[in-house]
Amino acid sequence: MRVLVASHTYIVDLNREKLRELANLHPNLEVAIVVPRRWKPGGVQNKTIESEYLREGSFQVVPVSNFSQNNQGLLTFGTDLLGLLREFKPDIIQVEQGSKSLAYAQFITLNRLLGLNAKMVFFTWWNLPYELKWPVRSLEAYNLRHTDGIVVGNQDGADILRDRGYGGPIEIMPQLGVDEDLFRPHPVPELRQQLGLSSEDFVVGYVGRFVEEKGLRTLSQALESMPEYPWKWLLLGRGPLQDEIRAWAASKGWQERLIWVESVPHDDVQRYINLLDVLVLPSETTYKFKTLTSVGWKEQFGHVLIEAMACRVPVIGSDSGEIPHVISEGGFVFPEGNVAALKTSLVKLIEQPGQKQNIARQGYERAIEHYTNKALARKLLTFYKQLLGRAPENRG
Repeated sequence: MRVLVASHTYIVDLNREKLRELANLHPNLEVAIVVPRRWKPGGVQNKTIESEYLREGSFQVVPVSNFSQNNQGLLTFGTDLLGLLREFKPDIIQVEQGSKSLAYAQFITLNRLLGLNAKMVFFTWWNLPYELKWPVRSLEAYNLRHTDGIVVGNQDGADILRDRGYGGPIEIMPQLGVDEDLFRPHPVPELRQQLGLSSEDFVVGYVGRFVEEKGLRTLSQALESMPEYPWKWLLLGRGPLQDEIRAWAASKGWQERLIWVESVPHDDVQRYINLLDVLVLPSETTYKFKTLTSVGWKEQFGHVLIEAMACRVPVIGSDSGEIPHVISEGGFVFPEGNVAALKTSLVKLIEQPGQKQNIARQGYERAIEHYTNKALARKLLTFYKQLLGRAPENRG
């Protein structure tokens, strides 16, 4: 089986681990990743990334010339893509740019013109209803009409695609898995000492952007309602709510209860997660944001949850978007914005050490079974075999 995956996401080597695992599942499996030759991610990364060719046995990363260097929807590839497709002859083509992307339409068209007969698959995170105008409406209709299967990052996204008339196979799984060799339970006594944490402190953690829709005000109110407990709040990230949270802590005389960590390398995040007694993701659905096609935001997945679960750290999440499906029986879920319910979950973990250990174990088992790169690779291969109707060893 030859699988070709295209996305700007894989300009980052760390993001390729699921596909590396896929290539290792069977000796007759070959995986090629198409990435833009040049890409400027934006945000905190203001440099243009120059992608390089990589070959590791049956796994390869192939930079291809591209048009648009910082817009996912407008990304398309140059004529050197033709040679790659002719040489590689993929059985599966998966483009991870969504249902409305020009790149996906380009691959569909080339697949037909070159007579490759590859099964066409796309990945999307989009989890809110949307309306489209011409010509984007026609673009999506063309893409859906020639789609053999879809990988969706969340249940809401799958439901939306069904509502839009897609009746083919859908697999629900995140784009990226968790590295269980990196995110694993282990003590970090030096870091605890460095941050001034005592054995009595109950460390509540939040990792992510400090923005309104992430529910930080709800978490602060829950902590405010339980001053009698020895909690400390570790905040790893940055964002516009930072000054507001500092002012709130100062007004209560709780500056020493807050631990600020603005930025650490991704491979160091696990050390801070292992400090925690609980990680909280209190995201809240909002309809303040507008795009050309839809209004609103809700949590698409919550990757930090599976990182904490893999570290055997209990998790609490709101019921925004995909969070309840990610946590399932592996943690506590509360109604978004409900301060009292969040407090109840926190108090349970503080007052019932046995409950805390049980939740941590269940979350760990769920992460290892469903969300490691190995687990996702196996799930993806099963989906591909379903689309092809045959096992990978049948390809000569």
